[in-house]
Amino acid sequence: MPASIDAVAAYWNKRPCNIRHSDKPVGSKAYFEETEARKYFVEPHIPAFADFKAWYGKTVLEIGCGIGIDTVSFVRAGAAVVAADLSDESLRIAESRLRAGLLSAILVHGNAEELLWPPRTFDLIYAFGSIHHSPSPDNILTNARRCVKPEGILRLMVYNKFSWKVLWIFLKYGYGRFWKLDELIQKYSEAQTGCPVTRTYSKKSVTELLKRNGWEVQSITIDHIFPYSIPEYKQYRFKKVWYFRWMPKKVFRWLETHFGWHLLVEAACL
Repeated sequence: MPASIDAVAAYWNKRPCNIRHSDKPVGSKAYFEETEARKYFVEPHIPAFADFKAWYGKTVLEIGCGIGIDTVSFVRAGAAVVAADLSDESLRIAESRLRAGLLSAILVHGNAEELLWPPRTFDLIYAFGSIHHSPSPDNILTNARRCVKPEGILRLMVYNKFSWKVLWIFLKYGYGRFWKLDELIQKYSEAQTGCPVTRTYSKKSVTELLKRNGWEVQSITIDHIFPYSIPEYKQYRFKKVWYFRWMPKKVFRWLETHFGWHLLVEAACL
């Protein structure tokens, strides 16, 4: 039976994405600074992909804003931002983050498959790591197509089916059960186990997904391998696992851009 949207919301309310990127008190200035710094340290491709400064004076709809790290970056850069999320706990932290920075954005609690925005409103639809956790990503993309301006664009990140992360999950938890791979990815894709929905895509399948919902892909790139040992990372120490520690940087970078976990997609309206 497909997971319900309520199950997805409950999962992210239990542990919002990136909430443990700092051991400082949640809501403190140090907490907001550390969570932002740590996110962009381990995912340094995000600022270049989002290109925050390019949206000065423009309207941005962020689908799946989480605890508001990218939201704040867009607002600081001068964009007018509407940010939506299923998780009211995530939005509570995002609101505190904005308030702490004396910044303003419209935060919306709800399901992006159904939320209605005025048509042709946004210059950018930004969905980094969100639609692949939706029971109905087609509905989100159709909805987004309706509210983007004719010359507007979509930038989204979805998980890469042919990635090092998928291989790692299979080798660590699969025990040769390749027929269980989709189930294993769903269970182990995130920091907490048991995500109700996790989809992965190839370049071909994400192109097909977008096309049938009114979008034409302009570019797709691959990035991001998490190289750090998880036990140390949980203690806020950045120690690479042994096989990445000794790997030349050029080799690691080649691996990231060919077998990274993130498919970074830009699309325009058909």
